[in-house]
Amino acid sequence: MRISLDAFGGDLGPEVNIRGAQEFLKESSQAEVVLTGPEEKLKKLVGAGSPRLHIIDAPELIPMAEKASANLRHKKDSSLYKCIDLAVQNKTDACVSAGSSAAMMALSLLLMKRIKYVERPALVTPVPTLKEPTYCLDMGANVDCKPIHLLHFALMGHAYAQVIKSIDRPRIGLISNGEEDTKGNELTRETHQLLKSIPEINYSGYCEGRDIFTGEFDVIVCDGFVGNVILKTAEGLGETLMGLLKESFSSSLAGKLGYLLARNSLRPLKKKLDYAEYGGAPLLGIGGISIICHGRSTATAIKNALHAAEKNYKEGLVEKLECAMNFKSLEGTHIKASGDINS
Repeated sequence: MRISLDAFGGDLGPEVNIRGAQEFLKESSQAEVVLTGPEEKLKKLVGAGSPRLHIIDAPELIPMAEKASANLRHKKDSSLYKCIDLAVQNKTDACVSAGSSAAMMALSLLLMKRIKYVERPALVTPVPTLKEPTYCLDMGANVDCKPIHLLHFALMGHAYAQVIKSIDRPRIGLISNGEEDTKGNELTRETHQLLKSIPEINYSGYCEGRDIFTGEFDVIVCDGFVGNVILKTAEGLGETLMGLLKESFSSSLAGKLGYLLARNSLRPLKKKLDYAEYGGAPLLGIGGISIICHGRSTATAIKNALHAAEKNYKEGLVEKLECAMNFKSLEGTHIKASGDINS
């Protein structure tokens, strides 16, 4: 398979993206990567390269601060546009970028289109827990949501967890401020009733804030405002925890000796808390595989984002999302709840 990579996306420059692609190709013997960006610059950076690392000229660059706007559709010579368009034209099977998240989401939606019934595509991101990571959506694509949108997020999360965790009936939770049916706001209470009416998914009820990191849920659903707060909290908590451990170990001779004894045991913890280990966030609900990476993505993060794109494609993620949106118990639900969203 082939994956297109926006070589000039991200804060750390093309060298990081190229190194991530090269590391990925060492680990994936069947894949190829297509770099998009100014051709002459890329040729100098890549050097002799690899027969499975290709370059497509894209002389224009979209700034990291670029907002989603109608002007993006006219930037066809940009590295980001071409990265996505290659997948749309079936010249690659997936696309990855650490460039402007807003621009990546807007262009992915514009070029790849929505799958049937999906009104709002959603970003899904893993959150570390005491067990396996739990997958949360939406993590920032949609700040204001209706119950039908959260229902769609749950359906897409169901399909995504099947692909990533290989679980037939992943446990789905809905973020709220209590376990009782009467808890939550109008949005969560109405969504709660909708989710209970879909027997094809394993809806396990409300998920309180304290439950996010226990691993009791495979998928957690919320609007993009709450989801982005969860994401930033998890990132900050991880950095704070590692900082406190470092401070404690370096504060005394006994602490330094303790670190020498414990460092091998701490490595799995550090890896679990490092966002780079998870790669990027797939944009679910569109007709293709689009992976949006953190702007500060390292070579390791890019490598893992490419692995995620490869897995999502090989496991048929888009097809599974389409199936999830067409469960028999949903007949009439989409239109009744939000109008004819495909008109």
